[in-house]
Amino acid sequence: MAFFTSEYECKLDAKGRIVLPAKIKSNLPEASGNELMIRTGFEPCLVVYPLVEYKKIFSKISGLNEFNEEYRKLQRNFFRGNMQVELDNMGRFLIPKSMLKYAQLEKNVIVVGMGNRVEIWNPERYQHFLIKDQNEFSRLAQKYLNE
Repeated sequence: MAFFTSEYECKLDAKGRIVLPAKIKSNLPEASGNELMIRTGFEPCLVVYPLVEYKKIFSKISGLNEFNEEYRKLQRNFFRGNMQVELDNMGRFLIPKSMLKYAQLEKNVIVVGMGNRVEIWNPERYQHFLIKDQNEFSRLAQKYLNE
């Protein structure tokens, strides 16, 4: 199982490649090798999964009944925004241009460990999705961690 946490400031190179932070790279499951899946997020960011973690989600979504219109919409929209990438010897991977555009990624990016996955954000856009009120943060934690 993957275990990603923390927030990292990173840079994209001129070709649109990013070096995974050492703490993220060291927590990649061996079963995934150097293979990662990257997808467009529900929010305006990119989501990166080790292949072994992505396969769990793939199984659930691809297993939905194709004769149900809502399931087909979910499958179509989920799978169209996915790309398999491979880490090179320096721990970098290339982000496709369409994904750079979707997440408005330029030179500086924020990489956020999200448990079994990693998000890649434009730093300015990222700030809009953070909880600024500690009371709201506390309320959400209480609501969802006391279930």
